[in-house]
Amino acid sequence: MEMMPGTSKSRQGPQGFICDSNITVAMTQEKKAPRLFGTNGVRGIVNSDEMDPMFAMKLGMAIGSFMKGKVMIGTDARTSNEMLKSACVSGLMAVGCDVSDCGVVPTPTLQYAVKIAQAAGGVVITASHNPPEFNGIKAIDADGTEMGRENEEAIERIYHEGRFTRADWRRIGQVTQNLTVVDRYIGGILSKVDGLAIRKANLRIAVDCGNGASSLVTPKLLERLGVRYVTLNADPNGAFPGHNSEPVPENAVDLVELVKSGGFDFGVIHDGDGDRTIFVDETGRYLQGDRSLAIVANYICSLKPNRLIVTNVASSQCIEEAVKMAGGRMLYTRVGSPTIARAMMKEGGVFGGEENGGLIFAEFQFCRDGAMAVAKMLEIVAKTGQLSKLNDRIPSYCQCKKKTGCPEGRKQAVLREIEKDAKGLKVDTTDGIKILFDEGWVIIRPSGTEPIFRIFSESKTASRAEELAEKYKKKVEKLVNG
Repeated sequence: MEMMPGTSKSRQGPQGFICDSNITVAMTQEKKAPRLFGTNGVRGIVNSDEMDPMFAMKLGMAIGSFMKGKVMIGTDARTSNEMLKSACVSGLMAVGCDVSDCGVVPTPTLQYAVKIAQAAGGVVITASHNPPEFNGIKAIDADGTEMGRENEEAIERIYHEGRFTRADWRRIGQVTQNLTVVDRYIGGILSKVDGLAIRKANLRIAVDCGNGASSLVTPKLLERLGVRYVTLNADPNGAFPGHNSEPVPENAVDLVELVKSGGFDFGVIHDGDGDRTIFVDETGRYLQGDRSLAIVANYICSLKPNRLIVTNVASSQCIEEAVKMAGGRMLYTRVGSPTIARAMMKEGGVFGGEENGGLIFAEFQFCRDGAMAVAKMLEIVAKTGQLSKLNDRIPSYCQCKKKTGCPEGRKQAVLREIEKDAKGLKVDTTDGIKILFDEGWVIIRPSGTEPIFRIFSESKTASRAEELAEKYKKKVEKLVNG
């Protein structure tokens, strides 16, 4: 969960960055209702005060009071999905919203359904990659994008002030079941990729659905594309018996071993709600999300010159190099997929995403989309060759990620001191403080909801990346301690 953008005007930063001042954030937050929504909805441990049926119903009333119309709802596969969905639906109905219940679906499937149905908005009951004891509630705007912060703040005000638009007993909302959204979503993806080329390539892939909602979509998509496949953890199960739902290397061990056994063009692993995809090349090499982002960006830019790719300031330099290799342009934003999606919409970006495997395809919809990422990678491999060779064409960098504690009241002062300390260096303040060196960069970002700073660095060597991250971690700690 990240800090909200400041209210100051944007300014151009180094390397074409879009920069927003962080200094006004603390002051603007003081005037707003207590925050509920983080970067990806409201999350908490199930049946605690932060995520129980009473909370879900009240938040449903607030969301419905804001949306004022037909609302589509779906869930991931977590064991608490029906409990929280029922409570949220009750809240929506109480304020007069008709509800279209789409069942267990990936988040991007629900987002696509909201867009094509021209609904007032949507709600997804999901905690994405969090452990199984967590669940969450995410609001979707009418255009199918993750809800913008301004609208979330409006819902928070309604929630905290209790300004619900309670419906007369004769006008409470109704619920209908919607069983068509998966087929329509798959049909939408098929219309955006070269299915003929994929079928001719006779590809075979391994898919780890992580016991999540993608179990109900990705295998069907592959069948429609004529792709042979083997699945792991392809039964929806909210206990995540196969492995935790975060598609990180330690959870992809079985997939890597399966791909290494031979005969696969690549492997795929999804997160719990299906908006992110990580790839394993045909040799069994796990590709960090920035690698697949770079590969897809390079391909998309090669189709037409001067295309715009959007990512955040903490993304690897390899993405910009891949884009420039293909004659494209880069735009950098604050961290967060909704911020990236809206920058794409505003500036005409054709593709974007973040290093966590969340890829956004403007030609389809402005949100992270795991199934669309699989289909596009199938097209790329079918048309251009092995995934390992595509990856090896793009320069490699080493990253180091650290974090350290900081009280909320000290964050802005620490940022100001870090920026002052970096005087004379190339500095970007799009999100926290990013300092650029000839051999790499380091970014110091305050968490929006935790009392910590995140320190990420990148360089051509692991030792230099570690050196930069550790150096600035110690600087932050010294400033925090006065």
